[in-house]
Amino acid sequence: MPHKEESQITAVPLHDTFAAEVRGVDFSKELSDEDFQQLKQDQYGVVVFRNTRLTDEGHIAFSRRFGELDDISPYTKAGKKNRLGYDELFDVSNLLDDGSVAPLDSHRAAMNKVRHPTPFYYTRSPLQGNSLFHVDSSFNPRRAGYSLLRAHELPPSGHGGNTEYADARTAYDDLPEDLKQELLANDYVVCHSLYHSRKLASPDSLPGVNPEDHFMSRHKLIQRHEPSGRMNLYIASHAHHIEGLSAEKSKELISTLYQHACQSKYVVSIEWKNNTDLLLWDNTCVMHRAAGGSFEGKFKRDMRRTVWIFSRFCVAVSANQRQTVHDSSSQAWGLNEPTTERMGTAADIRLRS
Repeated sequence: MPHKEESQITAVPLHDTFAAEVRGVDFSKELSDEDFQQLKQDQYGVVVFRNTRLTDEGHIAFSRRFGELDDISPYTKAGKKNRLGYDELFDVSNLLDDGSVAPLDSHRAAMNKVRHPTPFYYTRSPLQGNSLFHVDSSFNPRRAGYSLLRAHELPPSGHGGNTEYADARTAYDDLPEDLKQELLANDYVVCHSLYHSRKLASPDSLPGVNPEDHFMSRHKLIQRHEPSGRMNLYIASHAHHIEGLSAEKSKELISTLYQHACQSKYVVSIEWKNNTDLLLWDNTCVMHRAAGGSFEGKFKRDMRRTVWIFSRFCVAVSANQRQTVHDSSSQAWGLNEPTTERMGTAADIRLRS
């Protein structure tokens, strides 16, 4: 019998619990089923592939291996122009529709920024990080599973623009036992709102907008992450309130859990090194955000993302990687009625990752 070649795919940990760099994947060829399965069986929630040389078309094709992809139709219906030409690609750049860099005083830039005075944000210093930790599409009836983010054009090295991730499974494991028991006993339901997170980031840019006047998606606060079997905090900046609690108690609990999960020991900051670097993560157990930098308002950061609306498995080289693809787990719809409707707003012209 012919000798079967051993896989060249390896994972180099970038964090003690949930992130790795995956090497040995040749994106110029179609991945074998065996190698693809290997990408689905490991323990990481975030993985990075360096210098993939993927085009827009290749990015979409690889993403489809995982399952059903989300698309930007809610945004185009709301009036957003499609700069990239593919409905499956989400434009998460700092660019205007004509391809120029968005000025710092533009609406586009306002939707990307963070206001540090609120207790909802994690940052290592007042100068680092300008985006909210979030999970993709938790504000939709059907949440995102894996997200696949590719660098099309990066700013010059040394000008910032890292993407940061927080490990929500280990954060749950480390909660004080009394708080953990309270959360399990009450089985809290959290309402998620896109308008809420955008107002947190830039309240002056959305005058007169009340999140309570708009649809909110409902998801359990504590969930079992099905691919790994571990319990998990499903919380992020889209979390508006907890059902059944007073506004004050709800805000206090969300803030406590959010700040706990965003401690530096649960966070990894991944540097983009090459155009066509690709990041894959699992939105059901990992939060993410874009770190700021001196590139803003000066240099292009053209990032393109596919979203898988959840997968039945977990990305291998990580127990939970994903693409911005629909979630197909039993918790994909949360407590929401299945529908084809998704959020698409003029306020959120492009989602920043």
